[in-house]
Amino acid sequence: MFQKINNSWELVKTSARVLGKDKELIIFPIISGIALFLVSLTFMIPMFMTGFLESLSESFEIIGIVVLFLFYVVQYTVMFFFNTALVGAAMIRLNGGDPTVGDGFRIAFSRFSTIIGYALIAATVGVLLKTISEKSKGLGRAIISMIGLAWNIATFLVVPVLAVEKVGPFDAVKRSVALLKKTWGEQIVGNLGLGAFFGLVTFLVILVFVGAAVGLTIWLESALPAIIIGIALVLILVGINLVQSTLNGVYTAAVYQYATGAQRTSEFAPELVEGAFRAQ
Repeated sequence: MFQKINNSWELVKTSARVLGKDKELIIFPIISGIALFLVSLTFMIPMFMTGFLESLSESFEIIGIVVLFLFYVVQYTVMFFFNTALVGAAMIRLNGGDPTVGDGFRIAFSRFSTIIGYALIAATVGVLLKTISEKSKGLGRAIISMIGLAWNIATFLVVPVLAVEKVGPFDAVKRSVALLKKTWGEQIVGNLGLGAFFGLVTFLVILVFVGAAVGLTIWLESALPAIIIGIALVLILVGINLVQSTLNGVYTAAVYQYATGAQRTSEFAPELVEGAFRAQ
């Protein structure tokens, strides 16, 4: 238990050191978040105003599947584009360079057609899993969830593959699976250090802020403190999410280098990267 906590903390510190050298990397998650929010509004507002959203909740028909597929394609394209830019820029730093935001975008745009292809694959898998899940119950849904988890594990290194290797979307998926199997794929137990650390931080922040809001509201007999603290909490949670997303991109780049044996930096010790996916 203590080893896992220590390993998580080391991952955070090491990723943070890399981010400290290139603070502009956080721009990619910021723009990505804004873009994803706008995409959601573009789809949700028309469906809400026309009542289409309500009809979907009543029956999951073909038209609903088509709309969901299109939504997934656009969302995944945006997400993979900015993730590729982030990981590409981080890879330059890990290789001893000094990346700029422009370098990240240049890498992402050079892989744009492949990114769209992978978005189509991911959207197809997502729609299939959701459709089957909607028609399943109990154990069936649990099995679908496990399949979804397996897919996420199998595609863990697709983004760095897209950023570095000139391969198609299907080959990128196969390459990701091969790298995981070649190194520590069989030892994966979901022990993602960064996720564990930021999950704990988020929980503690919410606990403190909610406690403060309740206490001040009772003490001052006014809802104003709760409103102010609530707004501050939302902003802090957004900030935590942005930092986590950026550090995760940096770490993913390091994992790819470890898996391919292409490490050119001492930022991430091999045993630290390997330990993040090994039962302690």
